Amino acid sequence: MLQQTIQSLTFFHSLKTEQIDLLASLSYCKKHPKDYILHYENSTSNTLLFLIEGLAKSYKIDKHDNEIFLYHTYPGSLLSEISSLSSDTLLSYANIAIEEEAEILYIDYARFKRHFLDTALLSRQIGSEIIRQSKQLQEIINREFVLDSVSKVAMMLDKDLSMFNRLKRYDVSLMLHIQPATLSRVLNRLKRDEIITIDHREIIIRDDERLKHIYKEQL
Repeated sequence: MLQQTIQSLTFFHSLKTEQIDLLASLSYCKKHPKDYILHYENSTSNTLLFLIEGLAKSYKIDKHDNEIFLYHTYPGSLLSEISSLSSDTLLSYANIAIEEEAEILYIDYARFKRHFLDTALLSRQIGSEIIRQSKQLQEIINREFVLDSVSKVAMMLDKDLSMFNRLKRYDVSLMLHIQPATLSRVLNRLKRDEIITIDHREIIIRDDERLKHIYKEQL
């Protein structure tokens, strides 16, 4: 039932039953297979998207047609990028692709804005999302232009250990834009320094504080 799906999202927990019903009338759910492209960079959209199930990634393409990974989006999270509250359409900052078969909640953005943002019903929640996305962008900038290889690995282990352990080491190196051999050397160094252990290729954090210190001292 669509109302139950909406109620399962933290973003909408403050809404009353009649408001959930109204939101459901502006929405629908759809499933997409792996590698489906939800948005292309700089494209406009009339729908607000939430990830219900599955996994999505945001990325850009550089001038040499290389993929530049930005971040993953997990179930229960907003997929759309909010850059302005004055427009009835949304602009996609990056390409958004499905990494694992996903279910997406689609909401008519113009009508959602009129009923829930312009009336301040969800203005606090959307404001929090804008702040979160701004912090996420800052982390991407730090990762790409400030941190060295060791710090990149340390930050991912600290902030996204489950994803690190799910992916092949080669895919992690692509995400972090470092060589696979460099990733192996960094992991061996962290293991030697007793910051992590590696059990059947699964990383286990032994010293959270030292791990955080590695990348935070560069920020």
